[in-house]
Amino acid sequence: MQNLDMQTPDITSMNIENIAKLFPNVITEKEENWKTIKAIDFDLLKQQLSKELVEDNEERYTLNWPWKNASLLKANTPINKTLRPCKEDSVDFDTTENLYIEWDNFEVLKILQESYLWKVKMIYIDPPYNTGKDFVYRDNFKVSKDEYEEDLWTEDEEGWKLFKNTDTNGRFHSDWLSMMYERLTVARDLLKDDWVIFMSIDDNEVHNLRKITDEVFGEENFISQLSVINNLKWRSDDNYFATCHENLLVYSKNKIIIKWFELDEEEMDKDYDSQDNNWFYKLIWLRKTWKWWERVHRPYMFYPILEKNNTFSTITKDEFNNIYDSKKWFFDDSYIWELKNKYETLWYSFYLPMDTDWNFWRWRWWFERFHLEKDINVKMNSANSVCSKMRATYEDWSIRVKTSKTLWYKSEYDTGSAWWVLKKLFNTKSNFFDNPKSVFLLKDILYIISDKNDIILDFFSWSGTTAHATMQLNTEDQWNRKFICVQIPEETDEKSDVFKAWYKNICEIWKERIRRAWKKILEENKEELEKRETPLDTWFRVYKTDSSNMKDVFYHPSELEQTNLLDVVSNIKEDRSSEDLLTQVILDLGLTLDMPIKKKEILWNTVYFVAWNSLVACFDENINFDIVDEIAKEEPLRVVFRDSCFKTDSDRINFENKFKKISGESDIRVI
Repeated sequence: MQNLDMQTPDITSMNIENIAKLFPNVITEKEENWKTIKAIDFDLLKQQLSKELVEDNEERYTLNWPWKNASLLKANTPINKTLRPCKEDSVDFDTTENLYIEWDNFEVLKILQESYLWKVKMIYIDPPYNTGKDFVYRDNFKVSKDEYEEDLWTEDEEGWKLFKNTDTNGRFHSDWLSMMYERLTVARDLLKDDWVIFMSIDDNEVHNLRKITDEVFGEENFISQLSVINNLKWRSDDNYFATCHENLLVYSKNKIIIKWFELDEEEMDKDYDSQDNNWFYKLIWLRKTWKWWERVHRPYMFYPILEKNNTFSTITKDEFNNIYDSKKWFFDDSYIWELKNKYETLWYSFYLPMDTDWNFWRWRWWFERFHLEKDINVKMNSANSVCSKMRATYEDWSIRVKTSKTLWYKSEYDTGSAWWVLKKLFNTKSNFFDNPKSVFLLKDILYIISDKNDIILDFFSWSGTTAHATMQLNTEDQWNRKFICVQIPEETDEKSDVFKAWYKNICEIWKERIRRAWKKILEENKEELEKRETPLDTWFRVYKTDSSNMKDVFYHPSELEQTNLLDVVSNIKEDRSSEDLLTQVILDLGLTLDMPIKKKEILWNTVYFVAWNSLVACFDENINFDIVDEIAKEEPLRVVFRDSCFKTDSDRINFENKFKKISGESDIRVI
């Protein structure tokens, strides 16, 4: 039972809470009457509400770095950009609800800011880890050589900066922080009230990512920092400890209303598909056949395994030591067969970890463990190679438990598993990506948080794992999640196998992966897909970022000069198509890009119907005014025409009056 305040309301605290809802990044702390209380960083609030760069030198508890305010200013500044449809790269463009957008993700987020305001349920990102290798992003900060020793900038045709961030750069951490800060600031506006964001990151920048996410989304919205085991072989190039995990940061806007789906604690990891009296198990090869697993590296993990009547054993340790002769063992094959003949009267079979090309391997376990490990129970597989039972431990369970643990461990999360999926899809032995994310990891993330028709956003989409996982999970539970994936078309290395396979940039790999993944899903789930109430959407619309479709005179008519009088004839750029105009109109009206589009020919004019009658648009230069009757009878909510299709103002007024008589509620616009 709470005590009454017995005083008038604390309006200041109430206002601080209201401001925190709009701008959580301006909340800081200060000392008052020996207590630490919430306060407003007014300089940061000024920057949020300003179109100019605000200087600030006052000390307080906050995370600062060079050009932080410039990054915030950039996040709040409008841009004259749009998206242009790329139908030749799309699949089922007019009906699919999935989006793939090529170009800088910051610009894309700004473009989507109005149409997808409070519509995205979940964001997953796997940003650059800032490990000292290059990562490329676009920026417009003007930095002189006097301020930094090394000028790594190169300018593109639009005056932006294409920047490669390496550990030789004096602004190594600052550039990464600015890059992430401005993108998270813009992305925050896209999220629903019950949003969740998952961010994969390693130890290089996890501390900084937590700090800027605390600032952008609010420290109180932090859920957890999970550890995902992604290196099950426990090998690493690290000097001190073998890194076998990555971090997964989880934030949520409203912990109270968010719905976390309960996970079935009875479901065992499907790898452990067999069971006996002692517990679940899976069969694994005892033979190790990979790099650094040759017999020469572990000679005492090479010994004969003897079998009789499905009973497996080795010769005793004393016998093994007595007969062990490294020179003979490694180079004299006849010695091995002599050993086999010696025990042939007692044992039917004799097995060694050999390959047919005379490249000798070793066993998975050393000699002593073979005898001590009670759960080995060796069996033979179809390849005539020795296998053993690997018992499931508690950690080997699927993460599908009532409450997910902060340690996520499944064999499918391994980077090798992600490589295997890609290699199988592309039918190649090459690794197209250094560290791709596992489809199974993304599926589990989607499983515990997303609902039937949620929009999933990934603006560092890289290899396409998020899109692949969304399609795969929709196949399994018959839901209709939609994805929006964004990726800068970073060029592939000309010396790499992926470049030689004719994939000139990362986006080309993404698109081909999703096409192949869909084909595989269709082949493997044909009967299940036929039973779905709604068709499975596995296709995607491709868009590319470009400058506005409108000429400068459209935005700045007062600056019209004698030299550009010809621009008055049309305020639309000559190289832009009707589909380009339609896309920008959809975005300008705050509609989403996942709506179905139908093109009709009406009285020799091309008319676009978006989501049936949500928007009807015609961008032909010369229209037949009788088209009014045909369009108006559909009672569209919004109608858009090209301004230049009306020769005079009276034509425009007459057209509008006639339209209103038939469909009085329609909102008629021109561009």
